[in-house]
Amino acid sequence: MSTLPTQHEQIIQTHAALIVNVVRAAQNPALRAPLDEVLRVSAENGWGALVAAIRRIIEGVRELSLLAGLDEEDSVIVEAILRGLQDPATLPDPNAKPDPVLAAPGLAAMIHASRRGDVQALQLLSGMAEQMTKVGGDMGRMGGIMRRLVDGERNPEILAKGMSAQGESLLLAVLEELGKLDMH
Repeated sequence: MSTLPTQHEQIIQTHAALIVNVVRAAQNPALRAPLDEVLRVSAENGWGALVAAIRRIIEGVRELSLLAGLDEEDSVIVEAILRGLQDPATLPDPNAKPDPVLAAPGLAAMIHASRRGDVQALQLLSGMAEQMTKVGGDMGRMGGIMRRLVDGERNPEILAKGMSAQGESLLLAVLEELGKLDMH
């Protein structure tokens, strides 16, 4: 029986490219310019505290005080960066493709919280939807229907239009999780 990765492992794999790029830029100033654009966009999308911590790491700060004020996801990312700077063998593979269906509970929780008026969840979901849309394909389609999911649309035939079997699988997993959350 396969075991699902822990939540921290999922966060690290989801943000693997960022983690690896920050470690590389911290070690090689020539790689900082491309990272600056990623950090600027991330800050505009509500990741200001994480971006501030990353900028301090790039400046040479390595203390755990960087974690102060960060939420759990941001803390996991910063810890992975700090570990990667100490031991590059701990860095995640930025080319590994996480199973998107594992993201269903997290997406559903953010959609559910947004429906209940959680402004922070709505902002995070909006930024995520924008990034997903830029990726294109099934992720782009999924990003494009986030607003409809927040507004309460639950018909998979309408929502899955144009998705591959894998995209539809993610959508159905999100809808299943939403069904559970909506019952409470």
